Amino acid sequence: MRAANGIATARKTGFPLLFSDPKSSLQRAGHFLQKSSPPTAEVDVTNLLSSPLSCLTIRLGAVVENYHRCARLAAPAAIAPTVKADAYGLGALPIATALTAAGADTFFVARLEEGISLRTHLPKARIFVLDGAEPDRIEALHHYALTPVLNSLAQISAWSASAPARARLDAAVHVDTGMNRLGLAPDELSILSAEAAKRLGHLRLVLVMSHLACADEPASPTNRTQLARFREALAMLPPAPASLAASAGLLLGRDYVFDIARPGLSLLGGDPVHHDQPNPFAVAARLSARVLQVRRIDKDQSVGYGATFRSARPTVLATVALGYADGLMRAISNRGSGAIGGTLVPVVGRVSMDVTVLDLGPHSTARAGDEVEFFGDQIALGAHANAAGTNAYEVLTRIGPRVKRCYVNEVAA
Repeated sequence: MRAANGIATARKTGFPLLFSDPKSSLQRAGHFLQKSSPPTAEVDVTNLLSSPLSCLTIRLGAVVENYHRCARLAAPAAIAPTVKADAYGLGALPIATALTAAGADTFFVARLEEGISLRTHLPKARIFVLDGAEPDRIEALHHYALTPVLNSLAQISAWSASAPARARLDAAVHVDTGMNRLGLAPDELSILSAEAAKRLGHLRLVLVMSHLACADEPASPTNRTQLARFREALAMLPPAPASLAASAGLLLGRDYVFDIARPGLSLLGGDPVHHDQPNPFAVAARLSARVLQVRRIDKDQSVGYGATFRSARPTVLATVALGYADGLMRAISNRGSGAIGGTLVPVVGRVSMDVTVLDLGPHSTARAGDEVEFFGDQIALGAHANAAGTNAYEVLTRIGPRVKRCYVNEVAA
């Protein structure tokens, strides 16, 4: 039934159904907002923005140092940084700009849109697009002077057909050597080899590349198998610069480097190889957040959704302003750690959408506003990833826009 004021009521309960009359509901909502609106005086938010609740600190000095480290490992080969996926979430434009100042002149991205964004800031760089040349993207590739990495005979034909009369277009060719993702399959490679003069006649082959499946496992026999297949592929194609190694491949040795290496994670301070040796790259990314609240709890008190943690003793908890909406992996619930005041403390309970709880121990003197590190200087990126059951690539690329990117020029803390 409907009451005289336009608010419907349930027949049996008499409770108002506010959603039954959208116009009436919106009018009342507007009236409420008018009555409860705060003063319109301007608020200076500069201090708020300069002290965010969560921060991904990116040390551009460390990125540049890692670039030089990669260059020493690859010498005399060239280094072409991979900055796809917004430089793995750290910011492709500031990182590529810093690397350009350090001497980099060639970059790899995955998507056409990434290449366009980079081109607007780096007009002179060579930018390879790993997705290749799909027919509906060819015009944009030309307009922004991007070089496609051609992954199939169909892409080679489409890109070649777009060449102006009596002109040759720059192109890279990706050969699949066993990963079975992108790249020419063996039968396509055989056709291209037999018909190279016709199929590549309008192209200038500036790179032949492949990608290693198990470079992060140095002892894997797959590495040697792919190396042999890549050498065979190069022998089947016209001479061109070659690239096989990315970050992990650089650490496999000189045999894997060829003419151009394509590091990504190593530039950002991640250790790309599973081993017990110290990370050879400088820490370039640090994830931190502030404590929102500190509370003392007694023994046998539960924490978080599902009550998956129960305290074995009286202790102090810190609720931190970082959750899975920010990209903190829910998988670190009751497994991961944070560092506060130089001390590692465990994550307890489930990671929530906006907050995570740490067990500081019964004698903690931490306070609201204190900083907690989740990875960086005290907790290695790889250790954090291991606690989440994933790798450093996923950890970095999942960090969301609520986490402020804080760029500094330093190499280390």
